[in-house]
Amino acid sequence: MLPLANTGEDIERGCAPTVVTVLHRRGAGPSCSQQQTAGQLGVFELRAQGWLVSSVHVRIQDMRSAIRATVSVHCLACIGRTVLLCGATSRIEPESRRVIDPIILFFLLGAVAGLLRSELRLPAAIYEFVSIVLLLSIGLKGGIELARQPFASLLPHMVVVVAMGFFLTLVAFPVLRYLGRFKRADAASIAAHYGSVSVGTYAVAVAYLGSRQIAFEEHMPLLLVLLEVPAILVGIVLARGLSRETRWRSVAHEVFLGKGIVLLLGGLLIGWAAGPDGLSSIEPLFFDLFKGILALFLLEMGLITAKQVGSLRRYGPFLVAFGVGMPLFSALVGTGLGWALGLSIGGTAILATLAASASYIAVPAAMRISVPEANPTLSLAAALGITFPFNVLLGIPIYHALSVWAHTFARG
Repeated sequence: MLPLANTGEDIERGCAPTVVTVLHRRGAGPSCSQQQTAGQLGVFELRAQGWLVSSVHVRIQDMRSAIRATVSVHCLACIGRTVLLCGATSRIEPESRRVIDPIILFFLLGAVAGLLRSELRLPAAIYEFVSIVLLLSIGLKGGIELARQPFASLLPHMVVVVAMGFFLTLVAFPVLRYLGRFKRADAASIAAHYGSVSVGTYAVAVAYLGSRQIAFEEHMPLLLVLLEVPAILVGIVLARGLSRETRWRSVAHEVFLGKGIVLLLGGLLIGWAAGPDGLSSIEPLFFDLFKGILALFLLEMGLITAKQVGSLRRYGPFLVAFGVGMPLFSALVGTGLGWALGLSIGGTAILATLAASASYIAVPAAMRISVPEANPTLSLAAALGITFPFNVLLGIPIYHALSVWAHTFARG
């Protein structure tokens, strides 16, 4: 039974429609273009007078995604404080008809401000706090879902994602080395960035799907963590070979004990151990404010992206073409693997986004230790100056469309 909060309007005798608000968890509300029955919608408790009415308009609000749907309910009978639904038809209507998600507008604001050399800056302490909350939020959500699934069912997904990280790095390296004519160290470093993953891009994809009420498998944060590692290992081997001079202990410390990995893994473990009930007390900070925190993060990312534009002018059009072409290729790989693993449309879109993203946190730190001769400006210019804005502005909708197409094609 879902509780309804009356808007203050009384239901009057004679079928005058009213508007009430239904608070529910994601997936509990009716989906777009589906006929709903009394069995699907259940029995609702209405805080109003119990009159017999023929029509009522119910406004459904998902507090996690801030999307509303208008549901026209017919043949509705009120008995005391209980409402029995005989049938209903639903259609999704956005809260307002925005063309661009507001979090994307925050990114654009930061990019434009940076290009215009504005004095806008996010204090370092604020950016650090925002990053910590964002990483923990992603981990906690994944941990809750991990507690509901047996490890054996996740193992195939984990193996495939690790293999994907190796494959994408090995594909990117010869393209950069022989077509782009980069030095061996630079080609290996850039390839490692594109075989790894961007937490920021993942967070935007989660917000994108959430705003459209598209469900996905919530163990994706676990796959996000796994995808950080293989590209770094392959990148080091491609740059230096299996050399004794490689500081593997320092690399392992940077990879496995870096801030991003610790916070994501820590969040996963806390969410797994505490469960949804145990996390209810911290839900306002880590779940309800997720999109607001993400907006501030993207504001700073826009400012950082603007700083990379000068580097792009120096390194020519090849880096621009690679920064767009490689994510599209990787997304095709991710889409195919998602479909083969039996993921949902949303899960396939997330996996495609993970494949298409490029790291700008874990990999730069590891390459700085293991391949100091590589030019970090090249990697960051490609990952932050081209791929991140491309994915945020255009890529994620494309990857979602690819996922829809793959599942539609598979059904024949």
